[in-house]
Amino acid sequence: MSISEKTAEEAPPAAPAPGEPIKAKQRLGDRIFSGTALGAGLIILIVLAAVALFLIVQSIPAFEADTTDNHMLRGQSFWSYVWPLIFGTVWSSLIALIVAAPIAIGIALFISHYAPRRLAAVLGYIIDLLAAVPSVVFGLWGGLVFAPMLVGLFAWLNENLGWIPLFSGQVSPTGRTILTASLVLAVMIIPIMTAISREVFLQTPKLHEEAALALGATRWEMVRMAVLPFARGGMVSAAMLGLGRALGETMAVTMVLSASGAITFELLTSTNPTPIPANIALRFPEAHDSGVNTLIATGLILFIVTFAVNAFARWIVARRAEFSGAN
Repeated sequence: MSISEKTAEEAPPAAPAPGEPIKAKQRLGDRIFSGTALGAGLIILIVLAAVALFLIVQSIPAFEADTTDNHMLRGQSFWSYVWPLIFGTVWSSLIALIVAAPIAIGIALFISHYAPRRLAAVLGYIIDLLAAVPSVVFGLWGGLVFAPMLVGLFAWLNENLGWIPLFSGQVSPTGRTILTASLVLAVMIIPIMTAISREVFLQTPKLHEEAALALGATRWEMVRMAVLPFARGGMVSAAMLGLGRALGETMAVTMVLSASGAITFELLTSTNPTPIPANIALRFPEAHDSGVNTLIATGLILFIVTFAVNAFARWIVARRAEFSGAN
C-alpha cells in the first residue's frame, strides 16, 4: 500500500457542506424513547377519537327515532329536550367561574408574591390536596352541611335584595338550589385555577418586577404593572380550564342540586335548571332502548362544549406564549 493510500484511509471524514443538517447517530435508547413517546401521543389521539366515534354512533338513533316512542323525549324534539340542559350546565358553571376566579387569583398572588416562603409552601400543599378530594366528598359536604348553612343567607338575600331578579321568588327551605351547587363547583375548581395562576405569576421576569420597584412602585403597583399584564393569558387559560372542569362535574351537582329542568335565572328557589351531567346520572338507571341513545346524545353535546372550552384555553396559552415576549 502506498503512502498516499494509507493517508487517505486514516483521514477523518469530510465535514458537511455549509447549510447541510448534521445527522446525529441514532442509538438504541434514543429509538426506544422516541418510539415510546410517539406511541403515548398516538394513544391519546386514538382514545379521544374512539370516545368521539362512540358518542356519534350511539347518538344517531336519538336524532332519527320517532320522538313519540322515546320515553325520554315524550313527543318533543331532541333540541327542545336538550336546550334546558345546556342552559343549566352553562349557567351553573358560569356562576362557579365568577365566584372562583377572583378568589383563585387572590390566593395565587398571595402565595407567589406576598406570603413568606414557608407559609407559601404550606398553602401550596393545601391547594394541591384540595384538588385531590373526590367529587363525591364535595357532594356529601355540600348537600348535608353547606346547603343547610346557606338557608339563612338565602332568606336574607331574598328579603333585602329580592327586587333583583336573581334573588326573587320563594326561597328553598332546604338550600339545595342552583346557587349552592355553583358554590360547591367554585370550591372544586379553585385549586386548579390557583395552581395554574401561581405558576404563571412565578414566571414573571424578575427584571420587570425589580425595575418597577426601583422606579418607586409599591408592591401592589408592581403586581398591577408587571405581573398581571404578563400573566393575563395564563389567568384566562386557568379560568377556561376551571370552566371546563365545572361543565363536566357530575356527582357533586347531582347530590347537591334539587333539579327540576326549568329555565330560570332565579338562584334561591326550588325550581332549578338541570345540568347535563346531573341529568345523565339521574335518568340513566331508568333509561332503555332509544332513551339510552338520547342520554348519550346529550353527552355528545357536553363533550363538544367541554372540548371547545379547553381548545379555546389552549389557543389562549399558545397565543400568549407567542406574543408576550416570555420566549
